[in-house]
Amino acid sequence: MTFRARHLLGVEPLAPAEITTLLDLAETYVALNRRTVKHGDALEGLTQINLFFEASTRTQSSFELAGKRLGADVMNMAVAQSSVKKGETLIDTALTLNAMQPDLLVVRHPNSGAVNLLASKVNCAVLNAGDGRHEHPTQALLDALTIRRAKGRLHRLTVAICGDIAHSRVARSNLILLGKMENRVRLVGPATLMPRGAADWGCEIHEDMRAGLQDADVVMMLRLQKERMDGGFIPSEREYFHRWGLDAEKLALAKPDAIVMHPGPMNRGVEIDGTIADDINRSVIQDQVEMGVAVRMAAMDLLARNLRAERGARAAGGGVYV
Repeated sequence: MTFRARHLLGVEPLAPAEITTLLDLAETYVALNRRTVKHGDALEGLTQINLFFEASTRTQSSFELAGKRLGADVMNMAVAQSSVKKGETLIDTALTLNAMQPDLLVVRHPNSGAVNLLASKVNCAVLNAGDGRHEHPTQALLDALTIRRAKGRLHRLTVAICGDIAHSRVARSNLILLGKMENRVRLVGPATLMPRGAADWGCEIHEDMRAGLQDADVVMMLRLQKERMDGGFIPSEREYFHRWGLDAEKLALAKPDAIVMHPGPMNRGVEIDGTIADDINRSVIQDQVEMGVAVRMAAMDLLARNLRAERGARAAGGGVYV
């Protein structure tokens, strides 16, 4: 299996073959997770620490579940009660955790680049569970698996990513991954929520929602991230939904078999109509949640294999075991 990474800090360093390897392995974990007995042993004897500096429901719980199903000892570090709240720096936190000899460290942080910094200070494998506006690699990978299962392929599709692009690490990771897999990507949303330089990213830019959805195979809606906004980015939620929210009228412009996605949590009636979100014939939002556990199991499995191989090589060469 082709997967060389020591850490999973972003989609950008991954080759298409590595993406395919991870998705193929995740398929086996989808099957495992649908069995009555859902346990494997890929992480047996390893310790996983989940370190979330931002609130999370889906990502943290799915990483915890993924680790436990593969046999890891899983610890969720309560940042709100940790020394971080007393002024401890991220580097000191990393050194403290490193002294505990973890094998897998899952980190979410509000600042872009923070997870990369932490990875440079520890001896274990680090997985980025979202850092600022930078990347959210496992979300893009689970979205890719959802698309591949629903459409039968992950190439030469037209994918419309709609909404708050400027504040979305999910949009960035998906744009990178879908581009690597030879898809046509459109970014759709108001000019105030479109990042600077987006036109240079090899994708189409649409301010008109209807033009952006025309003949799309996949419609990926994004949450309006008001907690990251410090100004008047939209006139009102009502006007936002009228112009950029997904409803039946706008969805009718996409292909008849187009699927609807959303990374969650959803603001119903703001970026997506509740009827569309719950339409079992079009919406794959719950499938995304299911795929999230399988993809995170696959990611930790592959990183653990590389970690064990590295440690084995060091031991054989008389090096220091870390």
